[in-house]
Amino acid sequence: MNLNYKNFKTLAPVFVVFFIAINSSNAQTVTVEQDPQFEQLLSEKRRVNSSITVTNRWKIQIFTGDNTNSRKALQDFKREYKSIDATVVFHTPSYKVWVGNFKTRIEAERTLLDLKSRYPDAFLIKPNK
Repeated sequence: MNLNYKNFKTLAPVFVVFFIAINSSNAQTVTVEQDPQFEQLLSEKRRVNSSITVTNRWKIQIFTGDNTNSRKALQDFKREYKSIDATVVFHTPSYKVWVGNFKTRIEAERTLLDLKSRYPDAFLIKPNK
């Protein structure tokens, strides 16, 4: 049998099937053991990522100032409002404390009304992406 291009085209699929059959008979099972703390870290990362400042969600700015006072304002806020996410963001030349991660403007405005008694200079923002 003369092996030319036409014969090769017809025999190539046979060789592929044969090669796959040989390799699949040597298949191995791999078991991955995961540290239980890994899932905890993933959960924490998901929670933190949900409050990352560069999103398409509404936030409330409660403070602007230097780093030390911003960190203090953040700690005070977190102590008083445990259920609302908060973070410090640096925008030259000052640090800002942003709170909340609201899907809608109306949800953010309701929270802003509650926060105005404690933070009279607070205002609504929607950070750019």
